[in-house]
Amino acid sequence: MINLRKQFPHYLKLIRFDRPIGSYLLLWPTLIALWVAAQGVPDLRILLIFVIGTFLMRSAGCAINDYADRDIDAHVERTENRPLASGAISAKEALGVFVVLGLLSFILVLQLNWLTIILSVVALLLASSYPFMKRVHMLPQVHLGVAFAWAIPMAYTAINNELPNFSNWLIFITAVIWTTAYDTMYGMADREDDLKLGLKSTAILFGDNDRLIVGLMQLAVVILLSILGALESFGYIYYLALFFASIFFVYQQYLIRERDRKLCFRAFLNNNWFGMVVFIGLALDYFLQ
Repeated sequence: MINLRKQFPHYLKLIRFDRPIGSYLLLWPTLIALWVAAQGVPDLRILLIFVIGTFLMRSAGCAINDYADRDIDAHVERTENRPLASGAISAKEALGVFVVLGLLSFILVLQLNWLTIILSVVALLLASSYPFMKRVHMLPQVHLGVAFAWAIPMAYTAINNELPNFSNWLIFITAVIWTTAYDTMYGMADREDDLKLGLKSTAILFGDNDRLIVGLMQLAVVILLSILGALESFGYIYYLALFFASIFFVYQQYLIRERDRKLCFRAFLNNNWFGMVVFIGLALDYFLQ
């Protein structure tokens, strides 16, 4: 019988409770979508549901990711100390954590309208299938981008109870491109290990053009966010925030210039600041309108 008190710290490590960067990267586009859908501060109940749901779904994603990679992580320097790889927890325990978190997320979604509930089924399928994609095709980062961005149409339907409009899908596409860009930097940190293990990633696919393609994706993100600003008639505060956020992209390009493993990972982490600054600028713009 499992000693929950003894295993609980390992479960926290499994869901990366001490490394909330994934939750932040999922949260910023979701908040942007909520504010745009509501044309300002959204309903507090809906906001809380999405904030809590973001943490739960990211945590569930970590659990199923480690389950999928349980025979791989022990051979990768960055992941060899994860609970499943080290033997601290079993595969059944990891699956159990995933199921519990998935159920909690679904209970949250049941507080919303039926259209959002239907979309949540797609979100669960995307989150649970992503970890296995690195064995199937060279674009698992794009799959992750769609999984992360799926909260964006859900945010619109939760507030407006209708299918998303053009601005919402624009945010969705932007989030997919942004996620692909920063997760490629994440993949650059693991490229040597992935090649040895026969895994697939955009970092491997792009090869020597990785920095250039990541830079083009970052440029596309800035352009698409500028178009969003025009569509939504945002003021100078939003564009000023977007300008300062873009400086983080320049800094990330500097960090990955030599493709050093630790610096590529630092560039990945730095994306939190990009998302935060864009959201703050957007929220302030609505507040001052």
